[in-house]
Amino acid sequence: MSLSLCMIVKNEAATLPKCLSSVRKVVDEMIVLDTGSIDRTPNIAQQLGAKVHHFKWCNDFSAARNAALKYVTGDWILVLDADETLTPAIVPQLREAIARDEYLLINLVRQEVGAEQSPYSLVSRLFRNHPDIRFDRPYHALVDDSVSEILAKEPHWQIGYLPGVALVHTGYQKSAIAQNNKYAKAATAMEGFLATHPNDPYVCSKLGALYVQTGKISQGMDLLRRGITVAEDNYDILYELHYHLGIAYSRLQKSPQAISHYQAAIKLPIYPMLKLGAYNNLGNLLKAAGDFNGAKTAYATALKIDPTFVFGHYNLAMTFKALGLFADAIVYYQHAITLNPNYAEAYQNLGVVLLKIGNHQDSLAAFKKAIALHERYNPEEAKRLRQGLQEMQLM
Repeated sequence: MSLSLCMIVKNEAATLPKCLSSVRKVVDEMIVLDTGSIDRTPNIAQQLGAKVHHFKWCNDFSAARNAALKYVTGDWILVLDADETLTPAIVPQLREAIARDEYLLINLVRQEVGAEQSPYSLVSRLFRNHPDIRFDRPYHALVDDSVSEILAKEPHWQIGYLPGVALVHTGYQKSAIAQNNKYAKAATAMEGFLATHPNDPYVCSKLGALYVQTGKISQGMDLLRRGITVAEDNYDILYELHYHLGIAYSRLQKSPQAISHYQAAIKLPIYPMLKLGAYNNLGNLLKAAGDFNGAKTAYATALKIDPTFVFGHYNLAMTFKALGLFADAIVYYQHAITLNPNYAEAYQNLGVVLLKIGNHQDSLAAFKKAIALHERYNPEEAKRLRQGLQEMQLM
């Protein structure tokens, strides 16, 4: 089975080389549709072996993505954005999946690097080159609606997913969002779509979450609640709706309501890795409310799902610290540091716990490491910590 990469790009010279390099030895062709770059994006794509085509931007991501599909010749299509890369470890699973006869579409787990919200999402980016598959919606374009229509007419097809992280996405980092003015572009496109599709649960989820993120909490909550009433059994969207209502109520400092929505989210029958954000946020709320055992259960469940979830290790350590279980706290701080050697807060709290058990030498070493890391990323905290240690005559 031949595999084609299909992309739309605009002014992506900084990120495109890494993206294309991650797939160039995996796919049989790379189709790149440029929508009006004024930098070296088209040249870079050609130099890395892509076939470059051009499209006049019309403020509609679906129109551009559908135009790009017309140039694809492979049996299967992998869709990436320039701020995404394919993980090498997933390639054997990917090849095995597309060799099977039953799949029409295969969902991929995407890691959201630096995102303030959920650390993983599920994206429908790998699908058969079927003539009736097309993208819908002007923003957050998806093929899911057309796939549902095909399944109704051709029920022999199946939808699958690849376990494990397939894509790494950096576009939700604060710097990337600010640089590309993503919030404003997204809001404009989705508001136009909502005007003609007021009960679309997906746009209710995405636009509602965006409103909450940008401070329009009341408007966002109205949309998220509307989405819940119309989502029916679309569990992935229902999860997002409850998850973002949890965030909204947290911002309003209404913890009981936030807890209720996170609990509703984690009960839904979706791929467990997608629930990490809800488990972590639920743990944070329970810990803040003094329910340390409940918090411990939430964090431990998150770590069963993903043992590499750094924040889960750190938050579980903080819970053990609050319970006075210092030996357990030390273990989990060390796990967090092993997974992220630049985790200043983990070193700092490790220093606190080591000090409590009388291990002054290792405590001071941990504090010094925390100060060194804070000086790189948070100089004010480094200064505060150093002064505190001097006052305690530890430095």
